[in-house]
Amino acid sequence: MRILFVASECYPLVKTGGLADVVGALPLALARLGADVRVMIPAYRGVLDKLEGVHEVAAYPDVFGGPGRLLLGSTRDGLPVMALEAGHLYDRPGGIYAGVDGRDWSDNPRRFAALGAIGAAVGRFGASGWHPEVIHAHDWQAGLVPAYFATSEDPHPRTVFTIHNIAFQGLCSASEFAGLGLPGWFFSPAGVEFYGNASFMKAGLVFADRLTTVSPTYARELRTPEYGLGMEGILNERADVLSGIVNGIDDGEWDPETDPLLPAVYSVRKLQGKARCKSDLQRRLGLSDDPEALLFAVISRLTGQKGLDLVLPHLDAIVARGGQLAVLGTGEPGLERRFSEAVGRYPGKVAAHIGYDETLAHGLQAGADAILIPSRFEPCGLTQLYGLRYGTLPIVSRTGGLADTVIDANEAALRTGCATGLQFSPVTAAGLGFALERAFALWHDRRTWKKIQAKAMAHPVGWEASAAEYKALYDDLLGRRPV
Repeated sequence: MRILFVASECYPLVKTGGLADVVGALPLALARLGADVRVMIPAYRGVLDKLEGVHEVAAYPDVFGGPGRLLLGSTRDGLPVMALEAGHLYDRPGGIYAGVDGRDWSDNPRRFAALGAIGAAVGRFGASGWHPEVIHAHDWQAGLVPAYFATSEDPHPRTVFTIHNIAFQGLCSASEFAGLGLPGWFFSPAGVEFYGNASFMKAGLVFADRLTTVSPTYARELRTPEYGLGMEGILNERADVLSGIVNGIDDGEWDPETDPLLPAVYSVRKLQGKARCKSDLQRRLGLSDDPEALLFAVISRLTGQKGLDLVLPHLDAIVARGGQLAVLGTGEPGLERRFSEAVGRYPGKVAAHIGYDETLAHGLQAGADAILIPSRFEPCGLTQLYGLRYGTLPIVSRTGGLADTVIDANEAALRTGCATGLQFSPVTAAGLGFALERAFALWHDRRTWKKIQAKAMAHPVGWEASAAEYKALYDDLLGRRPV
């Protein structure tokens, strides 16, 4: 089975969030099931330098204003990657979606229409003799792939479109849409038109053969006005082809027994290394070196969606109860400022690193006792999966993939020994406050805490089960009986 993933980012080549982790890890898990998977991403500045064995497999004289080439190489893990080289679209300083000033690139519609158009071209004509049977497009940046197929009745691969976060819908004006090489009738309520704009996300939802999202609960939530953000009507119309498959993580990259980024490794049977990681983290961040302090971590974009404003009212209580808080992230200036100011108000008790640091992220997962994820909505989330793997108990809002991956330490779960963390609802400051009270109560019952910690670390968080679900979906699309 030949599958082409089309996406805007892929770890370890380029990453802004969890999408990259999924696109980098899921194909490798599918390959272990016998699938032949390649990933197509833009050749942003520096991407080709990270690939091995790069060679040209296709050339295109005009890719929305300039020539382009498709170059095939592989990552250090052996993932085949097709990088779309088009310097006029992707070779520029700054981020992959925005410039150094933080503003979105004005030509993003053309940049990601090009990704979709070339993805569709590979589907129709192949690349150096390789022809995909399924194209799996990820999020709005790849949403036009199935739309380009819909422009004719020519044979083409079957298509899957995955919603990673419906809050980002890839909107562009009618005038911009007119230059993307799609028929005029597509700009209609039955096509890609969305309240006067064109939506790349809607294109994927309307034209793909199958729709998936990254957790079963999020798939149900998206069909409601509260979470669907205007797309709930389409998703209800296409409910028969919509499914939720929970994300996994690369459990080789994230493994406390072998993680080279940690000061000490550890396992569920030998937790002494986790205590060393905590002490090292406290010293590194300027926190009091106190093994008895319940150390909460935040590793997140600092935004309203992630609910980090709900944490701020509880800083007094966390500190008064003998706890500590360590924050890693960047986002809304107001939240960055308030967490930075908290460091001065609570010396030795609160630390904040504004930015992102992969080594520190691993250190926080290993050194903290609990990780706070109070998201107002969360399609799946990977942070809580890392927390489970590292024995850092997730404290999560009961929404989306958080609800699907963390087993709440309620009385029934504690009696049966299946709890792996804490859930809370409603997603309010008061709701989070009650969860923090429960966390401190469990922390002081260290025997119960360790039982939950052991169950969390044993919880399956890799891609094996989810990759098998995707493989079954592809088999069904192609009319094949699963092997």
